[in-house]
Amino acid sequence: MISQTYWIAFNALVVLFLALDLGVFNRHQHQPTYKEAVSWSLFWVGLSVAFGGWIYFHLGATAFFEYITSYKIEKILSLDNVMVFAVVFKSLNIPVQYQHRVLFLGIISALVLRGLMIFLGIELLQNFSWLLSVFGAFLVFTGFKIFFVKEQQQDFSKSKLWRCCERLIPLSSKLHGGKFFAVQGKKFKVTPLLFALILIEISDIIFAVDSLPAIFSITTNPFLIYTSNVLAILGLRSLYFVLAKAIESFKYLKPALGIVLVLVGGKLIFNIHIHPAVTFVILAVIFVSSVLISIRFKP
Repeated sequence: MISQTYWIAFNALVVLFLALDLGVFNRHQHQPTYKEAVSWSLFWVGLSVAFGGWIYFHLGATAFFEYITSYKIEKILSLDNVMVFAVVFKSLNIPVQYQHRVLFLGIISALVLRGLMIFLGIELLQNFSWLLSVFGAFLVFTGFKIFFVKEQQQDFSKSKLWRCCERLIPLSSKLHGGKFFAVQGKKFKVTPLLFALILIEISDIIFAVDSLPAIFSITTNPFLIYTSNVLAILGLRSLYFVLAKAIESFKYLKPALGIVLVLVGGKLIFNIHIHPAVTFVILAVIFVSSVLISIRFKP
C-alpha cells in the first residue's frame, strides 16, 4: 500500500513545476527555440528518471521496472499524439507562438482526465478481471490497424466536427491573438485557438484508450501508473516542439507503435507474465531499431 504522503508530495511537486512553467519561465507567449525545447525535454526526462531512482530505493527494483516500463510505453505511444498536434495546428493555421498556451492548457486538463481514467480502469479490473482480455483484443486490433489502414491528413477547418460546432456555437474563422473568445461584429465568437484545444483534448482521450490498457499489462499499481503517466504527459509539450518536424522523417516509427500494441495486447489476452525489466528491454529494442532503420533508409 502506497502511503498517502507519497501521493500528496508527488501532486504538490507537479503543481509547483506547472506554476513555475506558466508563471515564471513562460509568462509571455513566444515561439520556443529548438534549444529551449530540447532543454525542457531533457529536464522532464531527467526528472522522470530521477523519480524512478526514488522509486527504486523506496519501493524496490520490481516497482522501478514497472514504473520505467510504463513510462516508456506512454512516451512511445505519445509520439503518435505529437503527430496529431502537428496536423491540428497546421490545418487551423495556429502560429507557433500561440501553440504553447494551447498545449499547456491541454496538458493540465489531460492530467485530470488521465487520473480519472486510471482509477476508473483499476476499479473495473479489480471487479471484472476479464476486461484485461478485452483490452488486449482492442490493442491487437489497433496495432494491426496501424499496418493496414493508411491515415490521411485532415484539414480540421473543413471537417464535419468544425461544421457541427458552427451549428452549435458561433465560430470565428480568424484568430484574435492568443484569445480563445472574441467579439466580432458585435457577436461573441469562439476562436480557432479554442477549437484546437478541443481537438487536442479529444485526441488525448483517444490515445489514452490505447496507452492505459497497454500499461495495465505491466502493472495495476495505481501509484506507478499515475506517476508514469503524469510525468510522460508533462514532457509532451516540449517534446512536440522538438519532434513536430523531425518525426515525419521516421517513417518506420508508426509500424513500431503497431508492433508494441500487438505485443502488449497479446500479453494481456494470453495472460503471459514477463518481468518488467525484460519488457523494458524489448520495447527499447523495437523503438531504437525503428529510428535507426528510418535514418538508414531515409529517402
